[in-house]
Amino acid sequence: MNLLEISQTIRQVRLAQNMTVEQLAKKSGFSKGFISQVENFRQSPSLKALIRITEALGIPMSALFDGDRDQTPAYTFGRIDDGEELQRDEGEKYGIRYFALAYQQIGRKMDPFVIEYTPGEPRDFKSHDTEEFFLLLEGELDYIIYDDEHRHRMKKHDTLYLKSGIPHRVELAPGCRYAKGLVIYTELEVGGR
Repeated sequence: MNLLEISQTIRQVRLAQNMTVEQLAKKSGFSKGFISQVENFRQSPSLKALIRITEALGIPMSALFDGDRDQTPAYTFGRIDDGEELQRDEGEKYGIRYFALAYQQIGRKMDPFVIEYTPGEPRDFKSHDTEEFFLLLEGELDYIIYDDEHRHRMKKHDTLYLKSGIPHRVELAPGCRYAKGLVIYTELEVGGR
């Protein structure tokens, strides 16, 4: 494999993990500019740099040199507290933090996240092109579906399965200052569901 293919592999793996250039730079200890130059084949990284980049991506160094990049592991182990924090939908403004749990599994069909809720600005209704499953792990939330008239109080261990395209938003329940949940988004199927 040549350096061009290595740079493309780094970019493909980063994108498959929904990781930004900035996040990869921070995890690897390099600048955002350096990572961008490596991915765009404007910089030839040293072997030491490649090791740091692959460690930050959570893949073995050999993955950069495998001829078949489509070959992915059948499983990956992880821990709920080892989630990779991602910036999504201006979450911090609304008191929401997202932690990707299966980011190392390339080609996955599900995206599990731990989501932490703290006080923040009110959020507009959102809808997704994917279905989602939600499990409240800590605290209490008001899950609001369609409009403010359809509000459901969720307590620890309550679950929700939501079809795609349903407008919804989440608020901390009155008196609650912290909540934590597990959400799993499915991959959108071609042609719809």
